[in-house]
Amino acid sequence: MADSRASGGAPTVLRVVLGRRLQHLRESSGLSYEEAGHALDVTHATVRRMEKAEVGLKVLYVEKLLQTYGVTDQSEIDAFLALARQANQPGWWHGYRDVLPEWFSAFVSLESESHVIRAYEPHYVPGLLQTEGYARAVLRAGMPQAPEEEIQRQVALRLERQAVLERDEPPMLWVVMDETVLRRSLGGSGVMREQLDRLIDASRKPHVRLQVMPFSAGPHPAMYGPFHLFRFPLEELPDVACSESLVGAVYFDQRDEVTTFLEALDRMCAQAAPVSRTEAILSAMRKEI
Repeated sequence: MADSRASGGAPTVLRVVLGRRLQHLRESSGLSYEEAGHALDVTHATVRRMEKAEVGLKVLYVEKLLQTYGVTDQSEIDAFLALARQANQPGWWHGYRDVLPEWFSAFVSLESESHVIRAYEPHYVPGLLQTEGYARAVLRAGMPQAPEEEIQRQVALRLERQAVLERDEPPMLWVVMDETVLRRSLGGSGVMREQLDRLIDASRKPHVRLQVMPFSAGPHPAMYGPFHLFRFPLEELPDVACSESLVGAVYFDQRDEVTTFLEALDRMCAQAAPVSRTEAILSAMRKEI
């Protein structure tokens, strides 16, 4: 993932990892992009795009590159090629490509492979924790002209994303929500009560940490908008931050930029109500509805 708007086919996280491994092997062998491209009889740009996960990994190209980079162990080559074939398989979200913009395909890929997901949400309950009714209300508000069939597809996608939290080894989800999220009524009182019940239940899970940023906390470092930070179990992948807007998202993986997001989250966690108070806050708000 790069610090730019997602474009083209969104890569799976595995493809990003393999691209970085190819880059490491090329650099270790002392070869330039041009020299690697010459071995494949392609331009240097093709090699660069493979390393940046901007294109699929052609197995024949990968095998030739491994040999060019001095990898002689056939079992190592076979294992790499097996991963390349796997990386070229579309993610489960590919089935929703009719309603899934490319920038969000990248987001779902990161979300699916993370082992820590941290976020600040000033407007809505995070998608991974939304009920069906709440999700429908959010989507309808954001796409008032969309046909009902499209809304239904979007809701189904959002609910299927939530399966990541039900895995045997789910990611740690740590979210700071502004009090506005809980005060803004969406879908009516019944929908909001159901949503608050869902949040209360989620807050009791060992892999979910929810904090509420109360109005009384005053200004904080991320008042400009929502963002997510993804951390992965693979050493080849740096942390990735994602900042959303009305028309897309920007992804950052440079250390200094990601550190800015991380420090903002840490400061907000210190300002927000502690995790131990979250259930009481949510329960009190539910009684008010």
